[in-house]
Amino acid sequence: MNVVVVESPAKAKTINKYLGPGYKVLASFGHVRDLPAKDGSVLPDQDFEMLWEVDSASQKRMKDIADALKGSDGLFLATDPDREGEAISWHVLDLLKKKKLIGDKPVKRVVFNAITKKAVLDAMANPRDIDVPLVDAYLARRALDYLVGFNLSPVLWRKLPGARSAGRVQSVALRLVCDRESEIERFVSEEYWNLSALLRTPRGDEFEARLVSADGKRLQARSIKNGEDANRLKALLDGATYLVDTVEAKPVKRNPGPPFTTSTLQQAASSNIGFNASRTMQVAQKLYEGVDIGGETVGLITYMRTDGVQMAPEAVDAARSAIVDQFGQRYLPEKPRFYSTKAKNAQEAHEAIRPTEFTRTPDQVRRYLDADQARLYELIWKRGIASQMASAEIERTTVEILADNKGEKAGLRAVGSVIRFDGFLGAYVDNREDAEKGEDDDEDGRLPEINAREKLDRQKVNASQHFTEPPPRYSEASLIKKMEELGIGRPSTYAATLKTLSDREYVTMDKRKLIPHSKGRLVTAFLESFFTKYVEYDFTADLEEKLDKISAGELDWKQVLREFWQDFFAQIEDTKELRVTNVLDALNETLAPLVFPKREDGSDPRICQVCGTGNLSLKLGKYGAFVGCSNYPDCNYTRQLSSEGGADAEANALNEPKALGADPHTGEELTLRSGRFGPYIQRGEGKEAKRSSLPKGWKPEDIDHEKALALINLPRDVGKHPESAKMISAGLGRYGPFLLHDGSYANLESIEDVFSIGLNRAVTVLAEKQSKVAAGGGRGRGTPAALKELGDHPDGGTITVRDGKYGPYVNWGKVNATLPKGLDPQSVTMEQAMAFIIEKGGKAPSSKAKPKKAAAKTTTDTKKAAPKAKTAAKAKAPVKKAAPKAKKTGT
Repeated sequence: MNVVVVESPAKAKTINKYLGPGYKVLASFGHVRDLPAKDGSVLPDQDFEMLWEVDSASQKRMKDIADALKGSDGLFLATDPDREGEAISWHVLDLLKKKKLIGDKPVKRVVFNAITKKAVLDAMANPRDIDVPLVDAYLARRALDYLVGFNLSPVLWRKLPGARSAGRVQSVALRLVCDRESEIERFVSEEYWNLSALLRTPRGDEFEARLVSADGKRLQARSIKNGEDANRLKALLDGATYLVDTVEAKPVKRNPGPPFTTSTLQQAASSNIGFNASRTMQVAQKLYEGVDIGGETVGLITYMRTDGVQMAPEAVDAARSAIVDQFGQRYLPEKPRFYSTKAKNAQEAHEAIRPTEFTRTPDQVRRYLDADQARLYELIWKRGIASQMASAEIERTTVEILADNKGEKAGLRAVGSVIRFDGFLGAYVDNREDAEKGEDDDEDGRLPEINAREKLDRQKVNASQHFTEPPPRYSEASLIKKMEELGIGRPSTYAATLKTLSDREYVTMDKRKLIPHSKGRLVTAFLESFFTKYVEYDFTADLEEKLDKISAGELDWKQVLREFWQDFFAQIEDTKELRVTNVLDALNETLAPLVFPKREDGSDPRICQVCGTGNLSLKLGKYGAFVGCSNYPDCNYTRQLSSEGGADAEANALNEPKALGADPHTGEELTLRSGRFGPYIQRGEGKEAKRSSLPKGWKPEDIDHEKALALINLPRDVGKHPESAKMISAGLGRYGPFLLHDGSYANLESIEDVFSIGLNRAVTVLAEKQSKVAAGGGRGRGTPAALKELGDHPDGGTITVRDGKYGPYVNWGKVNATLPKGLDPQSVTMEQAMAFIIEKGGKAPSSKAKPKKAAAKTTTDTKKAAPKAKTAAKAKAPVKKAAPKAKKTGT
């Protein structure tokens, strides 16, 4: 019996059927170990030794693999056919070797690009050894990402409160989004005019022609700059006679594009079926791993993480056969088509994404798939088969027309296209191509019969005013395309990078466009000012190229790390002397259009409009950046930093209260205001004035006197509890809407419940809460048990995630930091927890602190634990006293 290790249980079940009783296929469930999310997991001073950790779930899976291996004849490592898959196989083998379970048993690596019986059996018949250079490239990439993240992020925490993290690829992708936003802000719109004439042929057919020359000069796009010139030319055309000068019909061939790569699939799925990158990859993963078709689980597509554009010879033959069957002999080109990629740093080691069998048409498999799977499979099938189809044959007709008004001459042009043979367009049309056409594209219609030297009748002359528009914001698809063009990131990282930017709240999505949040722009401005090199596009692309050379065996991975770390660490050290005032001065200049938007009255946007003498500047607070006056505390004007640029910032700039009416009970005025933490209602004036922030989902423009009065008078009395005779009240707190009775709280589902809940329902909600607490399912008194242990704080003490009275929170010693609403407690990382602790008031990690020993319930793979040294240059420094060891925990 042989043991086969794959990544997912779905694949394990399918492959076990293919291989039969002589094999036991087990799943690793992805990576079996990782670098602990804490300082000291990569040790530059020990030649970049990496301390790996196996979590409890992976320990169980490794035990199952180890137990199966004990009585086996050999081991086949069949993880995914990419760098990550190679790394997982290496990790599994390394752990088994440490347990001394391999001995003289043969160990082979097998890769298959599709989950089909033929592909799996062919791979098993042709095994190889683990690709060491590919593993080295993985180790280098993992170490680089760790060193950047765990050294640069703490700098952000100290110098830029509110910032979450930085990353080697993440920060460069964010810069792309922010740079585009800056382009839009700097853009100055220019006026231009287009002129066209509606003309009629002698046969009575009408068509439109555009003005392309006048005054003996060729008119370029947007040559007519003002209405005066436009009206003069319109008058010329209104009084002119028209004669057809030439008619040229030219055949044009349009060739199909290659099959999908990871990035082109994500782009096409976005434009054609509205999937974002993450959703595309999730659905593609299911299609790759296999679906049940007629009682048999079959993989429908090849591996979906690739930048190769070629198909295997047998797949090309299958596609050509399917073309004849589905479309006819005329749609088959004489020879197969071959493609090569134009993307920078592309590795064509794997096939493009294609159907595993072209005979499985979308119509045949649709009944076995859910709606998302069917739509994505159809897209992949059509693109794959179109890539081997005949070219589309298009006739492009260009008509040149002369206009003559008493000796003043002008030239017009009409262009039309007719598809004579649709070719590959019969299978696949990419919506992106239509979307990318500009307004000056005039090949959008068919022309009537027009003959040279015949006269035309003028029907109407149109002069239309236009204004140039700024470059569009990136969509996920266009950002991925740009990253690929620049050589930033790899196919397997695009979706994860975009998700990280969204999770960190660095970007927001509006109408499928990426808009940088103020947090993201601050982080980008900071990095551009003080870590310029590490957010440069060329530097990041060159580093990716070095990683690719490592995977090809052309570079030593540790030498690449040494060269990177020397300069990077020096840059980190330089920031220790950096003062917050230096940071603010740099950000004020870099983000001037965002921080100091132009005012309609033309006054200096840096002068406070409340006091008239203070200078406005960025300020850094516990919850991030805001704009404040230099005359504080005499002038307490503050303004949020807008997430969408100057217009919104200007709307908040005056901070003028909006009167909503008086409170009938107190006679005090109710006003709507905008403060540092958002819009709020205030009753009265002065320090004793009562204030209440607007609940989530309430928009300032919707607030009237009735809503303001209801909100400012919270909490409200619901009624006395029938058993205790004590009052039940409903209110809005820091953690959302609640009920309060005799010191006990119960959550309400929505803010509307606070105003509408009656006594009977309130008693029921409180009773349900008490029954949960009594049954152990609710939150009671005392210290809640830890939901998750994240590791040790660099200054000592374990950081945990717990579930408390008011929701989940991060705990370190006496510091409790509530998690943001909507954040899954089980998904919290060490990096996030550190940021929450610092925001809550816990001190930042000491630069001299040394990492503690990992908790006993995890396994650290290293010959000896060693504290992280800061630089090679400091290796000769006197040895400091080691931090106290963590206490052993019971098993």
